[in-house]
Amino acid sequence: MNKRIESTQNSLVKHWKKLVTIRKERDQTKEFLVEGFHLVEEALIRQDTVIQLLVREDIEIPAHWTAPVIEITAAVAKEISETEQTQGVFAYCKQPQYEETAQDNWKKLLLIDAVQDPGNIGTMIRTADAAGLDGVILGKGCADPYNPKTVRSAQGSHFHIPVIRAELSSWIDRLKNNKITIIGTGLQNAVSLNELKPQSDFAVLVGNEGSGVDAELLSTADQVVKIPLYGQAESLNVAVATGILLYSLRAE
Repeated sequence: MNKRIESTQNSLVKHWKKLVTIRKERDQTKEFLVEGFHLVEEALIRQDTVIQLLVREDIEIPAHWTAPVIEITAAVAKEISETEQTQGVFAYCKQPQYEETAQDNWKKLLLIDAVQDPGNIGTMIRTADAAGLDGVILGKGCADPYNPKTVRSAQGSHFHIPVIRAELSSWIDRLKNNKITIIGTGLQNAVSLNELKPQSDFAVLVGNEGSGVDAELLSTADQVVKIPLYGQAESLNVAVATGILLYSLRAE
């Protein structure tokens, strides 16, 4: 028989609510909550990620969902939901962790400097996943990858591609030692994207929505590239620009 929680004052419910609303709680516990059938399905595919499924009492879940289930009331579901129209299913998850030794084999990477919008970060994670990259490195000032808005924008890609929070300068040194070309994005001393050829190994460095990549970081890039603008818009959204860059550089 499934465990059942009816009160929004239950200690577990309070913890789940904090995972949705407070970054510090997610950082300290290395846990997060996902909501909705699609994201729960994606979480379950990755082994040893789902701690428990939280299912509203009126919802029937697929038979192949075999993780431990806690039945919750509509009031509890509303308390922990981040959406206006909740589907009533949640997965209480551990944040994926990645061995340091495995990271030395990563040859295609997205490095993100101080991108603050969770939706942009989620879209960039999803795009890097779609483009077949080995990992995404989030530097200082980036939105939390486990913010519910980030998770929703990534549409399950958190469970497919490694997402690491780290010092970008250290990663750039490491990649250069491994002979990986660092391609920064900027306007000064930049070549047009049209002049670059697809590559088998690369790291793309993109930056803040307003100010771009930090100048000191950008100075360490092997090449600086800009995307030509043919209309009257001043710039591209950083997530859109990232998609164009990754697919332009990606060799088959």
